[in-house]
Formats: sequence, structure tokens, C-alpha cells
Amino acid sequence: MSLATNLKIFFNEAGNLSRFTGRFFKQWFKPRYETAELGRQCFVIGYKSLPLIGLTAFILGLVLTIQLRPSLIDYGVESQLPAIVGIADVREIGPVITALIFAGKIGSSIGAELGSMNVTEQIDAMEVSGTNPFKYLVVTRVLAATFMLPVLVMMGIAISLYGSYLGVNIHGVTSFHLFWKQVFDSLSFTDVLPAFIKSYFFGFAVGMIGCYKGYNSSKGTEGVGRSANSAVVLSSVMIFVIDLLVVQVTDVLGLN
Repeated sequence: MSLATNLKIFFNEAGNLSRFTGRFFKQWFKPRYETAELGRQCFVIGYKSLPLIGLTAFILGLVLTIQLRPSLIDYGVESQLPAIVGIADVREIGPVITALIFAGKIGSSIGAELGSMNVTEQIDAMEVSGTNPFKYLVVTRVLAATFMLPVLVMMGIAISLYGSYLGVNIHGVTSFHLFWKQVFDSLSFTDVLPAFIKSYFFGFAVGMIGCYKGYNSSKGTEGVGRSANSAVVLSSVMIFVIDLLVVQVTDVLGLN
């Protein structure tokens, strides 16, 4: 396809996603509120994602510590290993890696689930029965993803730092109290706040894109697969774009 065709497809997709997002905000504040479904989605999206994210975070902290130690020894600053890992984990690595794992698991799940419901005409059946499918299916999932990802990020960071603590003690002996004291002494409020805030935007992007791709899936089983795949790819790209924007904003505000 030519460049003009690709640009047309891109702007058309961006416009459709913008209208879909505007519809979400319009439906969010309009009663009736699907609180029971929202609670169920928080359990499915949040609690059931914790084992995968926890395992990934633990391995990440352990490997990061083991990989950094030889370089810090060369510069004679091995004692600063807990502080360096803590800053890197809290400010950047923890939120971004957790969001990418979240996008792979939840983005594909939402895209495939809503895509299959669209293919089997379950969404049309909900409209005929008097249920608002957009509010029941989309609003609840987007809100659940937005609310639960920051919780998963904070828990993932804690698990990752515990893995780092074990990594530090592989080649030496550092008390649990001393390790965490070094980590917290190196952190400030301006390190934690941007990471926490951008986690909400990560969760919103993953939930919105997953719902958009699934809700507008093309007919057929092949379309369901494409929806799940494109939801993960686009969500991952948006995570990096949001992260870049947040870094630029915090730099302008002097929070870096």
C-alpha cells in the first residue's frame, strides 16, 4: 500500500478510537451503574493477573541485581546496589514492565472475549434484550483495568525489590533492615508519584484499546485473532508513548 493509503488508514483508526473513547466518558457518568460487573472485572483483571506479574517482577529484580553487581564492583560502588535498583525499579522498570505484561495478558483477553461475543452476535442480543452492552462490557472493563493496574504496579515493585534483596545476598550478607533502609533513603516523593500516576494512564490505554479492538472486531474467527493481536501491539506502543510523554512532563516540572 502507498504512504497516502497508510496515512488514511491511520487517521481513520485514530478518529474511530477517539469517538469510542468519547462514548466511554459519556456512558461512564450515565446511570444505570454496573457495580456488580465492575467488581467482578476488578477480580478477574486484577487478582488473577497477580501471579504472572508477581513472578515476572521477582525474576526481574533478581536478574537486574545480579547483572548490575559486576559493573558496580568495577566502579567501587557495590554498596549502592540496593539504592540504584530501587530507583530504577520504582521510577521506570517496574511500571513499564508490569504494564507490558498486563497488556499482553489483559489486552489480548479483552480483545478476544469481546471479539468472540461480537462474532457470535451476543452483543446484538444484549441490545435486543434491553441491556446497554457498551456500559456492561466496555465501561466496566476499562474502569477495572484503570483502577487495578496501579495496584499491580505497586505490588510488582515490592516483589521485585524483594527479589533484589535475595540477589544482593547471593554474593554477600545484607540484613533485611539495611537493604530496605538504603532503598527508601534513596527514594523521594517525586520518584513515586509520577510512577503511580502514569500507571493509571497505562491501565486506561490497555483497557480502552482492548475493548475497542474487540467491540469492533470483524466477522469470523480470524477477526477475533486479529483483534487480540492488534490490541496487544497497539497497547504496548501506547505504553511507551505515554511513558515518553510523562518523562517529558516531569522533566519540564523539575520532578526528575
